[in-house]
Amino acid sequence: MTGTITAGVDGTAPALAAVDWAADEAERRGARLRLVHAWTWRPVDVTHGVDRRVEEDWVRRTLAEAEARVRASHPGLDVTAEVLDGDPVPSLVAETGRSGTLVLGSRGHGTLTGYLLGSVSLHVLRQAEGPVVMVRAGDRPEALPAPAEVVAGVQEPGAGSDAVLDFAFSAAAARGVPLRAVHVWNLPASVGWSPASLYAADQSSALEEVSKGVLTDILKPWRDAYPQVEVVEHCEFGSASEILLSLGGSAHLLAVGRRGRGEGVRRLGSVTHAVLHHATAPVAVVPHD
Repeated sequence: MTGTITAGVDGTAPALAAVDWAADEAERRGARLRLVHAWTWRPVDVTHGVDRRVEEDWVRRTLAEAEARVRASHPGLDVTAEVLDGDPVPSLVAETGRSGTLVLGSRGHGTLTGYLLGSVSLHVLRQAEGPVVMVRAGDRPEALPAPAEVVAGVQEPGAGSDAVLDFAFSAAAARGVPLRAVHVWNLPASVGWSPASLYAADQSSALEEVSKGVLTDILKPWRDAYPQVEVVEHCEFGSASEILLSLGGSAHLLAVGRRGRGEGVRRLGSVTHAVLHHATAPVAVVPHD
């Protein structure tokens, strides 16, 4: 993480929760905090009774109130506030290339997936060049039961796991809490139809041992780099989204990956979608190649 954390401000309760979380994180890491609101004037129907000056005054007042909130709760923090001239999605995506982390508010969780996160957040998450943390109102560390931990979803060896673990180990070290590294495994797809399916099922314990070995190997360089972080290796058979959600309820932070950093197709996988819409903890989405 670089020396700047950026939080998006829009005057809503989730955005204020994001500001609070970002301020806590900046103080914890000795980083600068940047509060931003992306806005561009578009003339509206006169029947709405809103002109440019009124709207711009609201934007600047909202930012000023968020800045005052941070200065009151974190008096020693280096905090600035800025109106970004442009549409929200490209402006916030650009911020992910400048800051160590972008923090946004999430409207919550429930069964109406696809509507609760917000279209701006979804577009930013799909295009972000760096980690984006989604925070719901009420997601504050002091509300967590002890002991709390950072939970990270670990895939196969490679850039994806490295990016997520880099973020997760750093977050755990800054908080002085354990890191739970979660690797979910399943039987090969052929088990459902192959004549040898019963034999493969009988060998599932062997597959579990292989998966545990993979996780141990992935974590070794990170254990060496962060010897102060207690690591819990969690290898389990089942649904990745269900397992991560079950573990995330008592977490400081839940970190997952997103394929497609840089050029090419950028998308949120089904596990990341599920975690974003249903997790009760703040969720960090870390892009990787």
